[in-house]
Amino acid sequence: MTTPAILLRDLDAQGILRLTLNDAARRNALSEAMLATLRAAFEEAGSDPTVRVIVLAAHGPAFCAGHDLKEMTAGRAGNDGGKAYFAHVMSLCAGVMQGIVNCPKPVIAEVTGVATAAGCQLVASCDLAIAADTAQFSTPGVHIGLFCSTPMVALSRNVADKHAMEMLLTGDMTSAARAAKIGLVNRTVTPEVVTETTMAMARKIASKSSMTLATGKRAYYAQREMTLPDAYEYASAVMVENMLAQDAREGIGAFIEKRAPEWQDA
Repeated sequence: MTTPAILLRDLDAQGILRLTLNDAARRNALSEAMLATLRAAFEEAGSDPTVRVIVLAAHGPAFCAGHDLKEMTAGRAGNDGGKAYFAHVMSLCAGVMQGIVNCPKPVIAEVTGVATAAGCQLVASCDLAIAADTAQFSTPGVHIGLFCSTPMVALSRNVADKHAMEMLLTGDMTSAARAAKIGLVNRTVTPEVVTETTMAMARKIASKSSMTLATGKRAYYAQREMTLPDAYEYASAVMVENMLAQDAREGIGAFIEKRAPEWQDA
């Protein structure tokens, strides 16, 4: 009997790649296997010219429950009490989260279930997120003596300090409505239309020049870590190079001529 894949891939004719976490029995936990599979999937999609937008979804009642704690506990068996193993897993996880940010393709999280700990980190690492109004989010490490330090990195880059610290210090569940209010997700919709809403956004983005999207995504994450003067200097240089690109010439020309642009993605 063939074991089902823990990550499903589906690429449609418009270049929208749906990556679906498919390990519902383990609540789509970020096991070593899941982390390695996700990292490879984002690396492959990032270099595939047929992929224009990535949607990250999940099967089952949990979007992602974070790290596989049973797997992590088993890692304590080493002579060092698990130190090397834990460092390895954290490095794998950090690689996945940074891989999402560094992927030149826009990534949209489609959240229909619970996203906790590193699962919440996964949502926060995506460029956009659409959530069912029944979804919930939390960074519950404090309940088990383990502060959600790595989820904190992505969370603190999405929501204001007071909101991030409340989630981290209390470990309480955050409703989808609250997550939208504080900026963790873009919007909430009923579960029946969450996929339709996500795909509509994906199609809108996929209709743009992929060169322009990649330029903008890279520049956005780079400039936000800079001082204001450095950010403007950097963004101005990006804008100059972008203006010289073929798609910028085509897009501006199409706007002036009142016609639809024909992107070359260059």
